[in-house]
Amino acid sequence: MDIPEELRPAIAFLRANLSGLLRFDTEYMPIRIVVAPDGRLVASVMESMLRSTDCALHLPEEPDDPDDDVIQLMVTLDRFEESGPDGILADRWRIYHGEPPDVRWATMSIDFCKFRDLAIDGEAMMPANPIADAEPSICRRFNESSGTGLRRLVLQHAEIELEDPKIVGVDSLGFDVRGRFEIVRIDFQNLVDSGDAACSVIESMLESAP
Repeated sequence: MDIPEELRPAIAFLRANLSGLLRFDTEYMPIRIVVAPDGRLVASVMESMLRSTDCALHLPEEPDDPDDDVIQLMVTLDRFEESGPDGILADRWRIYHGEPPDVRWATMSIDFCKFRDLAIDGEAMMPANPIADAEPSICRRFNESSGTGLRRLVLQHAEIELEDPKIVGVDSLGFDVRGRFEIVRIDFQNLVDSGDAACSVIESMLESAP
């Protein structure tokens, strides 16, 4: 699925900010998310969140500066069981964030998005990952051989030195690198639409990292 040029900054910002606040009714709680292959969001949640019919996701949780970008999403939560067909989504969350704060799980469909001066239909914010089938093999390939290169690359792009960096997710816009305490998003300069293309771009980035 191609992503319109005007929507790429919003989708890239969402995928770079996986920790925020969920407002459900009048309550606010910190929450961590991952993006599913079909574009929905996934989170470990409280029962009261699942019962709410008025939920909004605010990312990031604490902007560094009042003038920094934030994204606001109206979302609908749908319960899923870890033992059911969507259980792999709970595993995906753990790969990113470790042990969950709750035993309940939900997917979040985006109903509406506000980012900068844009008001965006929720469906447009949930593009499927065209390289989802190749994602596990891409992660294994670089995690087996590129630890030092990944550290240099993250330091170059985010000015953060990650301990034991691992690639945990790849999509058409970029890839996610998990360290011991945080996750760093590295964007591709251009969209990629295949696993081979993603590998080629990542290899080039690793080779050029100082």
